[in-house]
Amino acid sequence: MKPYQFIVFFAIVLTIYSLANIYIYSKGYGSITAFQNNKIWYLLSFFLLASTFIFGKILEARHSSVLSDILNIIGGFWMAFMLYGFLFLLLSDIIGLALRIAGVINGSNIMVFRKWSYVLTLIISFILIAGGFINAIVPTVKSYDITINKSAGELKGLRIAAVSDIHLGSIIRKRSIKKLSHILKKLEPDLILLLGDIVDGEIGPVLRGDLLQYFTCPKCSDGLYAITGNHEFIGGAKKTIPYIESKGIRILKDESVTIEGGIQLIGRLDRDSKRFYGAERKPLGELMKSVDHTRPVILLDHQPFDLDQAEKNGVDLQLSGHTHNGQMWPLNHLTAKMYELSYGYKKKGNTHYIVSSGYGLWGPRVRSGSRSEVLLITIRFITEQGTAKIQ
Repeated sequence: MKPYQFIVFFAIVLTIYSLANIYIYSKGYGSITAFQNNKIWYLLSFFLLASTFIFGKILEARHSSVLSDILNIIGGFWMAFMLYGFLFLLLSDIIGLALRIAGVINGSNIMVFRKWSYVLTLIISFILIAGGFINAIVPTVKSYDITINKSAGELKGLRIAAVSDIHLGSIIRKRSIKKLSHILKKLEPDLILLLGDIVDGEIGPVLRGDLLQYFTCPKCSDGLYAITGNHEFIGGAKKTIPYIESKGIRILKDESVTIEGGIQLIGRLDRDSKRFYGAERKPLGELMKSVDHTRPVILLDHQPFDLDQAEKNGVDLQLSGHTHNGQMWPLNHLTAKMYELSYGYKKKGNTHYIVSSGYGLWGPRVRSGSRSEVLLITIRFITEQGTAKIQ
C-alpha cells in the first residue's frame, strides 16, 4: 500500500471510529446523572477505553509485549461494545423520536426514557459480547461430503482438514494453537490445508512466543500445505512468510503441487499481495495451463472473489476463508451481501465451493454472528467402474 493510500485509509477509519465513540459518549453523558456529576472522571475513563485498541496497535508495532497484548484484548472488547452501543443507541433515538411525535413521551419523561435506553443498551451489549466470547473460544468441526467425478487412481476418497484465519498474534496465542492441534489430531485427516491469515498482522507477538512451535498435526511432515492471506502481507511478508515456512509449512505462492492419486493443489497468492507488497499474482488461467484436467483439481484462494473464474478454468473444488462470516452480528448479513458466497457451500456447474468462517478472529474476541470452526471435507472420487466409494 502506497503511503498516501495508507494515510487516506487510516484517516477514514479514524474518523468513523472517533465519531462512533463521540456519539456513545454524548448519549451516556446526556442520560446518566452520575456521569454528569463526575464529568472529568467520565471523560477520562471513556477516552482511555476508547483509545486502548489504537494504543495497543501502536505499541505492538514498536515493541510487542504482554502490555500490548492486554491493550489489544481490552481494546477489542471495547470495539465490540462500540458496535453494539452505537447500533442500539441509534435505534433508541429512532424509537424515541417516533414516540415523541406520537405524543407518548414528552419533556417530563424524556430523561427517564434516555436513562433506561442507555441501561438496556449496556445490558444487551454485555449479553451479546459475553455470548460471543464463549462462542469464539469453543470451536466446532464443520463437515462436508462431496463427490468429484474424476478418478484419483487407486485413491477412492480423501479426508481434508482445512483451517482458515487462525490470526496468531496478541489475542490468539499458545492455548488456541494447542487446541487446534488437538482437534486436528482427533480428526486424523489425510491432508491438512491452511487457507491464509495464519498470522494476524504484526509478526512481533508471534515471534515473541514463537507461537507456531505449538502447532503440531498428524500430517505436518508430508501432508500440510498453506496459502497466504491478506494479513500475511499487512504485517510485512518479508518476515512473516519465512517464519511460517521455517516451521515446515509449505506455502503455495501461485504454485501447484501434485499429491497422491494425481490430485493437483493450486495455491494462489492473496489478491492483496500487490496492494501491500507490490507482488502481482498470476491469473488463474495461467496457473491452470499445465493442469491435468482428467485428475481432481483443488484450488486454495483466501478471498472468495470472482468465483466464476474457478468454474471457467475447470477447478473441481475451491476452498476459501477471509470473511469470518461477518464474525459479529449483524455484520454477517453485510458480508452475505458483499460476497457471492460469504460462508458455507455452493456448487456452480461441476465446481464445488466452500468458504470457512475461520478458526481465529480479528479485533474483538467475539463471535456473535458466526462460529469458530475447522473444516472436515470428505471427498469421494469416481472409480473405474463409475461409482464413488470411500475407503
